[in-house]
Amino acid sequence: MAGRVRRRWRLGWGYRLAVILLWPLMTVLTKREWTGTENLNTDEGGIIVAGNHISWFDPLTIAHLLWNNDRPPRFLAKESVFRIPIVGRVITSAGQIRVYRETTEAVAAVRDAIDAVQRGECVVVYPEGTLTRDPELWPMVGKTGAARIALATRRPLIPVAQWGAHEVIGPYRREFRILPRKTIRVAVGQPVDFSDLYGRPLDSDTLREATARIIAAITGLLVGIRDGVPPAEPMLFRLPRKEGT
Repeated sequence: MAGRVRRRWRLGWGYRLAVILLWPLMTVLTKREWTGTENLNTDEGGIIVAGNHISWFDPLTIAHLLWNNDRPPRFLAKESVFRIPIVGRVITSAGQIRVYRETTEAVAAVRDAIDAVQRGECVVVYPEGTLTRDPELWPMVGKTGAARIALATRRPLIPVAQWGAHEVIGPYRREFRILPRKTIRVAVGQPVDFSDLYGRPLDSDTLREATARIIAAITGLLVGIRDGVPPAEPMLFRLPRKEGT
């Protein structure tokens, strides 16, 4: 167990405050069925964790999993959030990662995430980019950010499937049903293999192929922890275009 705290010395006061407030509550108020957690620590360096997104509650369930397995998570957040008074100070101290969505360069948009992985951090990415819109809550077609980080750093990308958070807060609903205690199921997979893609240009074809592998890996894990059959092809969701754009 001594090795289980080797990465925690790097955390700022904002991170420690969140842990003090939330970790005991998650431990007491949820039941857990976690499998494959050994895959999180087969490599001592930085990793990317890519998971499905079914609830506004699931960042807490993913964070709980990673904290308990000595992988303090760093989540991505829009750069504008860091400019909000007080909130910006807290999340900056907590080491959360800026995403520069206004930039015209895709690599620059995730440059802080790439730097964090190269420093040995655990960076959490939701490849879908938003809560799933699939009616049965299966993963949708992913965006390329997670693949871009993985291919740029050549560090392990660990797929994670989680199920149960939606029973606390349903997708796009204003509700909070923590009691009775919900069972949070999480399956952690082995790193997605991108070795054949490392020598290819980082173009749209390469990124789409890598992203499809990530979504397939997450979906395959999800099959093992929930009922139902995934769609033959993941749902493609695009936000409606605004007039004049």
